[in-house]
Parts: sequence; structure tokens; C-alpha cells
Amino acid sequence: MKIYVSADIEGVTGVTHWDETELSKSDSQAACEQLTREVVAACEGALAAGATELLVNDAHDTGRNISAAELPRPARLIRGWSEHPLLMVQELDASYHGVLMIGYHSRAGSGGSPLAHTLVPRLAELRLNGRAVGEYHLYVLAAALHEVPVMFLAGDRGICEEAEQLQPGLTTVAVQEGMGDSTISLHPELARERIREGVERALAADRDSLKITLPDEFLVEIRYRTQQEAYKQSFYPGAELIDPHTLRFHTTDYFEVLRLLIFVA
Repeated sequence: MKIYVSADIEGVTGVTHWDETELSKSDSQAACEQLTREVVAACEGALAAGATELLVNDAHDTGRNISAAELPRPARLIRGWSEHPLLMVQELDASYHGVLMIGYHSRAGSGGSPLAHTLVPRLAELRLNGRAVGEYHLYVLAAALHEVPVMFLAGDRGICEEAEQLQPGLTTVAVQEGMGDSTISLHPELARERIREGVERALAADRDSLKITLPDEFLVEIRYRTQQEAYKQSFYPGAELIDPHTLRFHTTDYFEVLRLLIFVA
């Protein structure tokens, strides 16, 4: 059984401030260590459930946050960014049994985390077919291109609740909850225990019940924080500026949505 692990950092237990998410800041060391521990816990749960191959994507910022030496030996690690449109699920294909998401966070425009955002801070909101979405939503659909379900998610409470609405029955672990500019987090060891147990339980579940059916068409609306960004990105082929801050793009191919985001996000 092949398992894919996509890891971000803003939804890791204890992470509260932007300085903890940037490698150039000294505050990031503890966050990177906890991210590594939570990813290791997910890998351990997957191995206990029968996984034989693990591919971990360090999908935050520079992609150089996870300590490879701490991972179980069956795990391979993607570091850095190829800039392939799959981004946070780079190299995923139909041979994988499922995707595990670790450290995921609330979307831009929501109140679930002081670090809520979608892809990059300059996006005020991203809507897909009229619904405000974040990175979980974008990449659960990307996985659906290969008919691979997301089977587990750990992160802040806001993204866990959103994921459970899109995928009823999804196993989630909320390791923190945002309150204004603060977070309330589980003890790091308790977070690891719940992730390890949750992953093992999730991989024993019916994967087909978690599969997502892609819509027939996609209307993307991206609202930028500045009109200058919106104007510049409106020159992407097929995009149109519908107000000074908002770009619109329509397609029947979800891969084209992912390709768009590589250039305009």
C-alpha cells in the first residue's frame, strides 16, 4: 500500500505567529521540529496500517522544513518546489492508496486561525464555483484527478470542520484552534499520539466512500489584497478582471485551475 503525505506548518500544534513559519527567523526551529514529529507520527500510523511505501511532500514555504533523518526508512521526501501545478501533492498518481494531510490550516477570509491564508498572503480570498476555498479544498480535488482520496487530515479546528463537510466520514485531528490572534493547542506529544492513532484508523476505513467527484466545470474567482496585483494577473490567458481587485477564470478541466494558480497566485 502506497501512502502520500502532504505537510504544511501553520496547522501544526503550537504554531501561532508568522515568524514561526519562516526558516529565516529563529522562532521557526521549534515549529519545524514539531512538524517533523507530526509527520513521523502519520508515517508510523500508516506503517502500522500496512503501508509499504511512503512519499512525504514538505509543502510549506521553501519546502525545507522537515528533518529527513527523523522519518521512517520506508519514507521518501520531496524537498523544495518543482513548480509542477500539483504543488502540494506533487508526484501523486493513481498508484497511491490515499493522501494524508498534516499541518493544514484555515483558508483566507476565515477566522479559524491567526495564520489563515490560501497559498500566499496577497490573496484575500479564492472562490471555486462560488465557494470560498483553501489549500485543503484545492488539493483534495487535485488528488481526485487521479481518483485518490484524502483519507486523513490534521490541522486547526477550522480546516478540520471544513474538510468534514466536504468529505463526510473523513478522519481528522484538530491539534489547535484559533482565537483572534492566538491559538489554543494540544500538548505536542498528545497531538502526535492522536495523529498516529487517527491515521491507522483512517487507513482501515472504506477509501471509496471518501472519493470526490470532480464538477463538470470550474469558475475561479481570486480576490487580491491590492488592485495592482489583480491588474497584473488579469493578463493570464483566459482570465478577466471583473472588479479592481478580482480575477475570474472559467474552465472544464481542473488541471487548468492548478496551472492558473502557478502563475497568478
